Amino acid sequence: MIRMIKPKPLLILITLFIYVTSCKDNTTTTSENDIATVSKAEEPQPKTKLSDDFKNYWYNGEAEITSYKLEQARYGEIREGQAVLVFVTEDFLPKEQVKANNYDETNTPILKFNTTKNFNTGIYPYSIMESTFYPVANNQHALKITASVQEWCGQVYTQVNNRNQFEVRSHSYFQGEADETFNVEKTWTENELWTKLRIDPQSLPVGELHIVPSLEFSRLHHKKLKAHNALASKTNDSYTLYYEDLNRTLKINFSPNFPFEILGWEETIVNGVGTNAETLTSKASILKSIKSDYWNKKSNADLKLRDSLKLH
Repeated sequence: MIRMIKPKPLLILITLFIYVTSCKDNTTTTSENDIATVSKAEEPQPKTKLSDDFKNYWYNGEAEITSYKLEQARYGEIREGQAVLVFVTEDFLPKEQVKANNYDETNTPILKFNTTKNFNTGIYPYSIMESTFYPVANNQHALKITASVQEWCGQVYTQVNNRNQFEVRSHSYFQGEADETFNVEKTWTENELWTKLRIDPQSLPVGELHIVPSLEFSRLHHKKLKAHNALASKTNDSYTLYYEDLNRTLKINFSPNFPFEILGWEETIVNGVGTNAETLTSKASILKSIKSDYWNKKSNADLKLRDSLKLH
């Protein structure tokens, strides 16, 4: 005969207390681990101390606009065209990740970098634009990067938002690329390095990097957006990235003196292997640079400013 032991009330209370306390402790531990994971995703470095020269140049209510003669490789040939780089400081809303209409101490000061490229492939034109929103503190990754490509076949668009991870949204008219949403682990991005260069070339990373290539490259070559291994090197007036697995080299030429103007660039890509390998190099060389509050220059009378930039 089995004797049933009746549990004592005190024992029941102790057991319940241990169970509830254990659940509470587990919940707290999980939350702390989540916070730790998020914070380790990107630990900000010390802010770059902005010089008086920087403040006087970039905080005078104008943008820097620079035009370039472009030689762009596309479909196995070099196409002549034009490129424009626009740098301007703005206040950025860190949560919404868009330009702030009004100043607020919670805004993030950024140096915005817009680049446009225009060239023709035979009868039809190509138009490419990328935007990078990079904190002037120069101590974390770009807050947002976008790219769009338009040509007569259709258009593609990619947006990267810097949150717990890089959140990517991509749209394309190509089969297999239509509408995609995915995350990429935070690491260096090629797009942000152009802006980092303008703030302080000495802060550019060198050596072996894990880096996401430019959105433009990924779109034009139908590559999944992800980080690749690259070797970065720097001289007094140039910065070079070499992606071995992509057979691609990017070299940015710049002035060694403030404001570290970008004088041009070269992008060399090798397609194929052996005797069938084809090497093409896209190039850009500076034409003219001006400072202007271009957003206020929108009348027909302002068209002469395009002439000053040698744009047509």
